[in-house]
Order: sequence, then structure tokens, then C-alpha cells
Amino acid sequence: MNHSVMTPPTRVTRLDGIPDGKHPLDALLAPRSIAVIGTSEISEDVDRAVLRNLIDQSYSGNVYAVASRCAGIFDLRSYPRVDDVPEPIDLALIIAPAAQVPELVGQCVDVGVRVAIITSSGSRETGRAVAELEREILAEAGRGQIRLLGPKSFGVMNPFLGLNATPASLMAQPGNIAFLSQSGAVCGAVLDWSLHEKIGISALVSLGKMIDIGWGDLIGYLGDDPRTRSIIIHMESIHDPHSFLWAARAVASTKPIIVLKSGGAGESPEADAVLDCAFRRCGVLRVRRLSHLFAMAEVLAKQPRPRGPRLMIVTNGEGSGVLASDALLEDGGVLATPSPETLAALDDELPCCWSHGNPLDLLGDAGPERFARVVERVAADPNADGLLVILSPQPMTDPTQTADRLRRISYPEGKPILASWMGGADVLAGEDLLSRAG
Repeated sequence: MNHSVMTPPTRVTRLDGIPDGKHPLDALLAPRSIAVIGTSEISEDVDRAVLRNLIDQSYSGNVYAVASRCAGIFDLRSYPRVDDVPEPIDLALIIAPAAQVPELVGQCVDVGVRVAIITSSGSRETGRAVAELEREILAEAGRGQIRLLGPKSFGVMNPFLGLNATPASLMAQPGNIAFLSQSGAVCGAVLDWSLHEKIGISALVSLGKMIDIGWGDLIGYLGDDPRTRSIIIHMESIHDPHSFLWAARAVASTKPIIVLKSGGAGESPEADAVLDCAFRRCGVLRVRRLSHLFAMAEVLAKQPRPRGPRLMIVTNGEGSGVLASDALLEDGGVLATPSPETLAALDDELPCCWSHGNPLDLLGDAGPERFARVVERVAADPNADGLLVILSPQPMTDPTQTADRLRRISYPEGKPILASWMGGADVLAGEDLLSRAG
């Protein structure tokens, strides 16, 4: 690990896992050197937390502290100004009162810093209008090629490189989902959830107020990232619709993009309907609740992407099957048509009064073995691109034993198998078995 100690380090010649930085946003998510910049001293809890995270994790680039009235911190030498740092800086974290941010951005421009993250939020500290402050920041940035994330950014994480440029004390596990949000609070919630559920993350980015780097920039970048298989977004404002929709349309054909759009209480139903239409046209799936965003993230992390829209539904209750099929059709999915071979096999397996179509209602007396035999048969049907198994607690149902039986089936490769155990306490043990089985 190469950190700036009390004497200046030599230039790093080998940085484990960090790419050469040819893409402009490599400096944000794969920086080869980082400066944490305060104004006079690094003494606030947030400043120290970010710096400590950069030092204590496995990030292999150089880390510098910059503060005019601080000789050193955490065994790091502190430099008075960013132009005193002895090597070029890829990423600057500006953690300072908002009134000082334009000047600090200007210093970064003067020494060729590639990206700056601005954490401060603005007018309450300065007494100036937020818009005026942002104009000053952009004017300074416009003198060079620097890109800006924020203001009011929580920071970024890249678990593959050990990069934790946030105040959060815990690092996400490496995985294949990228998470983007304007909200630091939501980023923190997603991080905590991902660790609890053992869901890995390829990148976590808090965009804040997006005066420069926006959705389109990051979607385009992550679309080319081989470690990212899907992109999950919590969006408060779309900000630049053209950039977002252009990037989403280009990427969504190869990587799922899921969006939770909040802040709609002040929007007209017509505006929300237009946004819905735009999302659909560019291939973005919209969800309405944070819990749904978490559920989608878990599915994308654990299951393969379906090859098509045809879903087979297996259930032990007609009502739950209807609810699922309604939701599927509303979002553009297709109810799979069971093959003649599957129908013939199910006629031999099930009571004569079964539904004889999709959703496949196994009836309320379905036990673990009936569920298992039907699910194994239906999963192999070439007419289905995916399978949803729904169980609701009924007098003849054993949710735990059914889950245990289903997790032991050898399923076809490349076909997502989803499960919904409906209810409360009676289904918790079964849910846990299925979740741990993936």
C-alpha cells in the first residue's frame, strides 16, 4: 500500500488492479492518486472518516492530505495546497465549507486534477444563493478539463480496488451490481442492506446535485465496465433527460437498468406518465418502492438474465397466480405457453381440476413433492424463459419442506428461477432456505 508519509513518496510504478485511466471517469472510480482537501485543517469527523477509510482499506494508490494549518494526520504528511503535492492527482475529495469550494476547485484545475468530488452542500454555510455558488464552481472548472461530482456527494466506492472514498466505515463486498443515487442516506441504506444480504457491488456512486457528472456519464461508463452486469438507480431528478435516455437506450439492451424515481409528489400525473413512457422506450424498468429496488437487486445479483420475456408461473393458489400475471403483463412481460409435452406430463401428475394453463395452479393441497415434480418439469420447458414459484400457507402446505425440496433440484443453466413465499411467520424459514440457495 502506497500512502504519503511524513516524507514525500516516490511516484508509484505499480498499482495493483488499477487501470491506466484512459476513460475520463477512471479517475473517479479507479484513481491512481487521491488528495483529501480541507481548507485550514482536517479535523471534522467526516474529513477524518474519509481519510481513514482510504488508508485502512486495500486501495493501492497514493493518498495525500491537503490542509493549510495541519502538519500531519494518521501518519500522513499534510500539504498546505494541492499544488504542493509531489505528483499529479487523479481524484480530489473537497471536504470544506461551501464558500471555499470555488477557490479549491480552481487550485485543482491549475494542477490538472482530473475529477473532484464535492461533499459540501452550500448556502447555509455561505449565506449566498446556491445557484450563485454553483456558477462560481463551474466557472473555475471551465478553465480546464476537470470533471465534478456533487455538490452534496456522499462519495464513491469500488470494492474491487479497495476504494472507499465515503464516510461509511464498512466496505461493500465485490460483486456485479452498480448502484447510483443522489442521496447519501440511500447509499448508506443500500450499503448496509447489501452487506446483510451478501450482495456484491461493482461500484457505488453518490451523485449529489449533479452540476456536472450525471446519470448519462455514469451509465455510459458502467455499460463498458466488464465487472458490472446490472445498474440500479435511485433518482430524485432526471436533470438532463437527453443524456440519461441516450445512455440508457445504448446500455439497457445488454445490461438491465432498474430505476426508483422519488420526488414525484410535486409532479403532475401527466408528467409522471411521460417519464414512464420514456423509461419503457429506452428499456429501463421502473420500480415504485425501495423494497422493490432491493428485491430487484438481489434477483439480478443471484440469477441469470432471462433470454426472453416468457414467464411460467407455478402456484398453489389461483388468486396469487392472477396477481403475478397481472403484474407481469402490466410491465410488458409475456405469460409462457406450456408445451404439449409439459401439459401431458402435468395431466398425469396433477388432479384433474388443475388450471390446465399458465399460471399453473397446483391447488391448495399441494405438498413438497407435488411442487418439486411440477417445478422440475416446467423449468425444463423450452417455451419458458424463466419460472416464478409462488407459495401461500394453506392447511396442507409445508413452506419449509417445500423450499428445502426445491433448492435441491438441478435447474437448467441460463434460466432464472424466482420464488415468492407469501405470508409472515409461517414462511420465514422457507424464505431463508431459498435466499441462501440463491
